Amino acid sequence: MKGRLLQYLSCPTCGGAIILASASESESEEILTGQLSCTSCARTWPIVRGVPRFAAIETVAKDKAATATSFGWQWQHFTQADERYEQQFLAWIAPVTPEFFKDKIVLEGGCGKGRHTQLAARWGAIDVIGVDLSAAVETAFAATRELPNVHIVQADIYALPFAVVFDYVFSVGVLHHLPDPRGGFKSLASRVKPGGHISAWVYGAENNEWITRWVNPLRKRLTSRMNPRTLLQLSKLPAAMMFAATKLIYGPVNRLTPGVARHLFYNDYLKAIANFGWREQHTIVFDHLVAPTAFYISGAEFADWWREIGASDVITGWHNRNSWRGFGRISSKTIDD
Repeated sequence: MKGRLLQYLSCPTCGGAIILASASESESEEILTGQLSCTSCARTWPIVRGVPRFAAIETVAKDKAATATSFGWQWQHFTQADERYEQQFLAWIAPVTPEFFKDKIVLEGGCGKGRHTQLAARWGAIDVIGVDLSAAVETAFAATRELPNVHIVQADIYALPFAVVFDYVFSVGVLHHLPDPRGGFKSLASRVKPGGHISAWVYGAENNEWITRWVNPLRKRLTSRMNPRTLLQLSKLPAAMMFAATKLIYGPVNRLTPGVARHLFYNDYLKAIANFGWREQHTIVFDHLVAPTAFYISGAEFADWWREIGASDVITGWHNRNSWRGFGRISSKTIDD
């Protein structure tokens, strides 16, 4: 934890100021071991291996704990980087561009292994805070600790330990795995200062009926309950099928005969991932099978989210014909936590 993170923190219980009560181990700018304390209600939180721990999996609701445990294992295993992440990320948060991040204070809701946290930091943000409930914070901290403008925090999205200080908040691929996606979105929006912006990307209900009808029951009843190491091996079969299809059919057909490609099943999405290698495509399949909770949000419901937070200049759009992305401006501080 870098010392200047303190200026952004606020007690999730009473809203009081948070101070560094002790620091027993430091390395360069990083406080690796120590304790934080609220000046108002005297609550304390440990700093462990460089990460402030405002939440622990064993203390949250069972459904949230199960999801956090699954994804924590995933992002500690699939730690690879890929040069295609940049364009993929920009597609998820469009119309935001790299220039938009310059000189902004940024919060990422659900940072996973920290791949988007790194990009935001390198694009000129003043500070980027990546928050996650899972053990993925270990991977994210290791991946970002050399970046002077990155901070990783373990916390619950529903009880964020931050003041209303952010110019931009984004959440990619996280909200639909929460027990209450709308509530998670509102909590993130509540930390955006007036005039700031928020982006979100979620699974769409439309065109995903085959997943909700056939894959979801299998995921709920079987794969999400498996030992992740067992699922890792079993998921290689569907991953191999998808990998072969993207490399032998979807990639070539879209390059050579795009008119024909438009008629292929799930073409927009499979075309989008066709250039990724084996490990990334395996990650995608594993990700869909490991999650205990996954919601598919309709376009109408997604639009309601933005109206509910009173956002202005909202742009929502269909992404790969299977998901929704949105971007909007927080006009005033009217959002309930």
